[in-house]
Amino acid sequence: MEEKLFWIGILMGLHLFLSHHFKEKGRFKADSSFTRRWHAVFAALICFILAVLASVSLDNSRGDVVTSMLFTPRQLTYGVLAALAGAAYVFFRTSAKKTEIKDGLNQAMKGDMEWSETVFSAVLLASVVMYLFVQAFKIPSGSMESTFLIGDHLFVNKFIYGFRVPYTKKKFLQFRQVQRGDIVVFQFPSSDPREFQCGGSQYGKDFIKRVIGMPGDTVEVRDGVLLVNAQKPASEPYAQFLDDVRYPKAAEKVAPADYQIFWENRMLGKMFSQYIRDNFGPVTVPQGSYMVMGDNRDRSCDSRYWGPVPGNLIKGKAWFTYWPISRAGFPN
Repeated sequence: MEEKLFWIGILMGLHLFLSHHFKEKGRFKADSSFTRRWHAVFAALICFILAVLASVSLDNSRGDVVTSMLFTPRQLTYGVLAALAGAAYVFFRTSAKKTEIKDGLNQAMKGDMEWSETVFSAVLLASVVMYLFVQAFKIPSGSMESTFLIGDHLFVNKFIYGFRVPYTKKKFLQFRQVQRGDIVVFQFPSSDPREFQCGGSQYGKDFIKRVIGMPGDTVEVRDGVLLVNAQKPASEPYAQFLDDVRYPKAAEKVAPADYQIFWENRMLGKMFSQYIRDNFGPVTVPQGSYMVMGDNRDRSCDSRYWGPVPGNLIKGKAWFTYWPISRAGFPN
């Protein structure tokens, strides 16, 4: 969302710059065709932005947000149609009605410039804050129950793991490393929009899970019990198990080396389906990556099915639940 706001801010900044340029050139005159056209351009921009943001918000409410692309073709289509409608309405409306002049500048153009400046400043500031510091996130599924419920709204701390350089995989000023037990928000680790996982394409979507495996760890699940580095069962007071029955280990025999390769290439869920829910591994988490699982273990499509999460895809740490008020607080 922050990239979308950034480019919307840039778009409004460009309109503001050109408006000042045309004003200095004396292009804004009473009832001139250029003034009407430029006023229509502003209306088109506003309608485009409102339609796109409404479409993004609707997708967000359905859990269908793709963060790897700026705008989806559907969102752009809605924006363009709204822009054409807004521009046509304003142009023909002002063609039939003269507007008053104040200090040599058409009142409508003066209002457009003021709004452009306001939107440019506010949106650009919001995008910087969201990109570098804090971002709002809505829980889209029940995979993290009962830590988070569907529809919970929370803030994600984005600077704790370092500030991300825009459009790169690099970070700087890292305040602390990702730790076992952290609840993290990350971009789904897939580079192919045609790849199906968890019942559909997850390409570019944001997920939220808990880190249970660090780089180099050996992770195994036996009859639903998590084992890390072949030690005694891990202490997981946050984990929730809803099913009384455990799935048996898959009948197919796979060599450990091949199993590791299948896991790293996000193939296990496709090969064994639910049979790896309760009996998984052992696998070794690659360097620079993490294994994540949902707290609602029997209802979570996570690293057991689609592999490790590279560290550069982790956006931040779940920080504070702010809505609903009755559930406000810091997650454990």
